[in-house]
Amino acid sequence: MRLLVRFMGFLFAAGTVVFLVGVGAVAGLIWHFSKDLPDYSQLQDYEPPVMTRVHAVDGSLVGEYAKERRLYLPIQAVPKLVINAFLAAEDKNFYEHGGIDYTGMARAGLLYLQNYGSNRRPQGASTITQQVAKNFLLTNEVSFSRKIKEALLAMRIEKTYSKDKILELYLNEIYLGLGAYGIAAASLVYFDKSVNELTVAEASYLAALPKMPATLHPVRNRDRAIERRNYVIDRLVENGWIKQADADKSRKEPLAVTSRSNGAHTFAGEYFAEEVRRDIFERYGEKKLYEGGLSVRTTLDPKIQVMARKAMVAGLVNYDEQQGYRGAISKLDISGDWGVKLAEIKSLSDISPWRMAVVLETSDQSARIGFQPGRELGGAVSKQRETGIVTVDGVRWARALQGGTRGKTPTAVSQVLQPGDVIYADPLYKDGHPVEGQYRLRQIPEVSGAMVAMDPWTGRVLAMVGGFSFDQSQFNRATQAYRQPGSSFKPIVYSAALDNGYTPSTVVLDAPIEIDQGQGAGVWRPENFSSGKFQGPVTLRNALRQSLNTVTVRLAQDIGMPLIGEYSRRFGVYDELPNYLSYALGAGETTAMRMVTAYSMLANGGRRVKPTLIDRIQDRYGRTIFKHDQRECRGCDAPGGWKNQPEPQLIDRREQVLDSMTAYQITELMEGVVQSGTATVIKEVGKPVAGKTGTTNEAKDAWFVGFSPDIAVAVYMGYDKPRPLGKGNAATGGHLAAPIVRDFLKLALADKPAVPFKVPAGIKLVRVVAKTGMRAGPGETGGTILEAFKPGTAPPDNYSVIGVADADGRGGMPTYQQQPDSGFLMRPGTGGLW
Repeated sequence: MRLLVRFMGFLFAAGTVVFLVGVGAVAGLIWHFSKDLPDYSQLQDYEPPVMTRVHAVDGSLVGEYAKERRLYLPIQAVPKLVINAFLAAEDKNFYEHGGIDYTGMARAGLLYLQNYGSNRRPQGASTITQQVAKNFLLTNEVSFSRKIKEALLAMRIEKTYSKDKILELYLNEIYLGLGAYGIAAASLVYFDKSVNELTVAEASYLAALPKMPATLHPVRNRDRAIERRNYVIDRLVENGWIKQADADKSRKEPLAVTSRSNGAHTFAGEYFAEEVRRDIFERYGEKKLYEGGLSVRTTLDPKIQVMARKAMVAGLVNYDEQQGYRGAISKLDISGDWGVKLAEIKSLSDISPWRMAVVLETSDQSARIGFQPGRELGGAVSKQRETGIVTVDGVRWARALQGGTRGKTPTAVSQVLQPGDVIYADPLYKDGHPVEGQYRLRQIPEVSGAMVAMDPWTGRVLAMVGGFSFDQSQFNRATQAYRQPGSSFKPIVYSAALDNGYTPSTVVLDAPIEIDQGQGAGVWRPENFSSGKFQGPVTLRNALRQSLNTVTVRLAQDIGMPLIGEYSRRFGVYDELPNYLSYALGAGETTAMRMVTAYSMLANGGRRVKPTLIDRIQDRYGRTIFKHDQRECRGCDAPGGWKNQPEPQLIDRREQVLDSMTAYQITELMEGVVQSGTATVIKEVGKPVAGKTGTTNEAKDAWFVGFSPDIAVAVYMGYDKPRPLGKGNAATGGHLAAPIVRDFLKLALADKPAVPFKVPAGIKLVRVVAKTGMRAGPGETGGTILEAFKPGTAPPDNYSVIGVADADGRGGMPTYQQQPDSGFLMRPGTGGLW
């Protein structure tokens, strides 16, 4: 008995020693691994990389920019279903344990011993808290030391933060495949839904992804993905979080994944979205753009954007088709599965409803075509093959180019298309309706151009078209292409004159003129578009209406190029304008954005506007960090609500770059351009529109810039490598650019009333003879118009003609008087009729 007692005492003593040694060893290990543990307190202020989202004026998504596609979602905004799905898949006892699941650790340890030496990856036993410790503070290293650090951190995190905070960090940080971080981004990427719209099956699939997102790919490994999804559904039932009937229904649901684009999400908004991206990058830098979680509200109006693109593309395509058919994009061997071969050819993704196709067989009456198949989420070519028919009506425009000239109109499809031709086609329309199964041949236009639509009162860019296709060329011709504006610059010259003592009735001589350019540059002889034809003395109104170059040059001589340069800077057309008279005719280079901004200042009464694509930017916490509208609103923040106080007032401190009366005068002159000048095609809009055409030397660029009381728009058409657009009237701004604006404004102003331009205070409307600008006699109505004059000015009864001295070489300024018979001007004593 004594021996037994002594033996038990020995065992107790040995056990105590072993226990103390064990405790010491554990304490030593804890001390050892605790020395260099990361600072877990940083989780309190953790700001994960969050994607920047860009929205249009109606709230629709324009684009997303991120290195990690993540939207941070507070735990209060996460549906209970989604929380339960992740707990069922990852850590059902999350709200009970203190950071470590000892049962799970024992199970994982036993499995490790069973698989020892098999080179199989050990199974983890990490709780959600441990995963937070690993994802935020540690590495993915597979080792015991990392697991010990993970466990130590998990226990400390549990003592410092609430369960909800830990779960919030986990659900927003976890990687779920396809570039999506966090449940909010994953819900959009996989299902194009917000998390509160997810079904049981969808939430269960997302919850299955954290451990092996690549292995559970919804297309490449669909069966495995469904199996794991159903496992999570079973765990939800087992834990009593959903009913058995809901589980049975959810297991039967197909894994329907909706692929979400990484590009611009608003149709035809790619150029606009890229310009916004550049703007944010320049303001805040790369990190803020791709990780800052900015919310950007832009000025883009999706409806107007679609109208602008439709009109611009139609104008480019119509011009291009008139030049003739250049042939197929490429040739394809159509033996075997033509769909796989066609899918390998890069097509433009942003020119819907155009689609790439290959000609399968042809006859005189039709050609059968096969459309390029799409790709599934995993990148595999779709097995579906869609075909259609191109008829003679669909190729009638396609006159072949022969030696630079167009051939005859085709009478058979086989004259244009051959088997193996890779082409573009879109639905064939008759009487405004698509003909089922029939398509029209298309070709990508070589000519390009740009359009910008702006709110003239604020400078907000409502729509932007930077070319035919962003997928084809990301070069934004609206902001990056510097082109000569030609005669569309003339309103700036005329504004400078009207702002400095001239009137719409001022008469300038339209006659040949020679300018010695000096320094051996020779003599410059500017000509009107109708070369060799001159009209003699003409009013400023008629000179602008007919876009007379010699009148503009004489006017520039009279007021001086330095003054014109100053006005061009005020309006932002040019930063510096050389003092050469040719620049008065638009020989300098500028952009469509600058031109539409300048015309907006004419439209709004001379107030400076700064073009903007962004209304407001908020940071990830909702704080406004940028706002375009800097006007002061007095009385907007009324404490205590409405108490019959005076209405709020907007205080506009923007610079007045042009006298409001001058702005109205030039607007009225440009209305004349539309009503009876070089842009009469715009009259079809049926609303008040003012504007000016422009055609550069050799017709390399064609412009129209104009505005209504509600919207300003600039359009130019030209080749990226400038070359003539044609000859004669067919290549002018009035023939090429103005119809594009007409088609756009018909759509954009369809629901707007026909409100005339506002007459500013002080303007006097006086009836004058339209041809001469002289005051109309009593009762005289034929050939007269109402002309706008500032106080202290009036239409003349007789006056001098600017430019006569340089035309006849006599010097001086002879006087001209109205002749009752001719209705024009005759030089006294000469009998010479101008």
